[in-house]
Amino acid sequence: MSMSNKSIFYKAVLFSLLNFSLYASSVLTDYRQHGLEGIEKKMDIELTQISYWNEFLKNIDTSFGYIESYKSILTCDKEKSTLSLFQHNKEKKFTLQEKYNAFTGKVKGDKTKEGDLKTPIGLYDIQKKISKLDSFYGPLAFVTSYPNIYDKFLGKNGSGIWIHGLPTEQERDDFTKGCIAINNDNIVCLDKELDIDSTILIINPDQKNKDVSKKVLAKILANLYEWRYSWIYNDTEKYLSFYSPDFIRNDGMKYSRFIQYKTRIFNKKEKKKIIFNNINVIPYPKYEDIFQVTFKEFYSSSSFQFEGDKILMVKIDKDNNFKILTEK
Repeated sequence: MSMSNKSIFYKAVLFSLLNFSLYASSVLTDYRQHGLEGIEKKMDIELTQISYWNEFLKNIDTSFGYIESYKSILTCDKEKSTLSLFQHNKEKKFTLQEKYNAFTGKVKGDKTKEGDLKTPIGLYDIQKKISKLDSFYGPLAFVTSYPNIYDKFLGKNGSGIWIHGLPTEQERDDFTKGCIAINNDNIVCLDKELDIDSTILIINPDQKNKDVSKKVLAKILANLYEWRYSWIYNDTEKYLSFYSPDFIRNDGMKYSRFIQYKTRIFNKKEKKKIIFNNINVIPYPKYEDIFQVTFKEFYSSSSFQFEGDKILMVKIDKDNNFKILTEK
């Protein structure tokens, strides 16, 4: 964040806070005694409060979870053999735009390995569009991110899961080897509707369109910012408490080695800047207690700089507190 942007941000924060005189007095005292760092720490604490997130989520559409960065959602209902397109409308709600008949894998169930003829169940990004391909796949295809971070954590393998059209020169069966196939006219229309960089594909065994609990989402978002707070302010014990003993990082680093690695870094007591935006919290299909949390992370310390996409797969307990199973 540039110095000018910082100035605008803090002026906006102070203006809002001054509407609450008692709280503003405390903030001004922090500013007088400690400068902007005092205000930052107070704001960082506020972001960990579930009361803030409960209020924040009141009027937000949570049909598919908490979503900041996706404008289009594709859902594949494997039981009904449909592919549906939902998009943000002017009221910032996801509404059904189109529903297409679809072919899916020959074998029912969740894909686990190469060649099992199953369509996977999960959350997938669209990585790219291919328009020069064998005529068997129709005029174009969208390449999905299978296997994703959670698939790899579960030990699944395989590749080449696409959304594609139907053969233009060959006969075909009423199923695929694991891909999702729709009519050629429909996939051409779909291509015109999608910005693939802001689209997520949700493949369910059977699609249930019901609002995700705001109570659960608020707790996950509060946990996310508690995790961030402990990271910024070098609270090693608190930070590591958010990780499951079953944790394996996407590069294969296991829990015990990860603890040693993070403890060594935290012991440096470096000053850090960590900002999250484009946050998405989406329940993972087939599992009631697994959520995918994604965001854009901006990290800066004296020894390391990072700007990029972050993925956490978290498991929630009966109190909706999360434990991180894997991350990338």
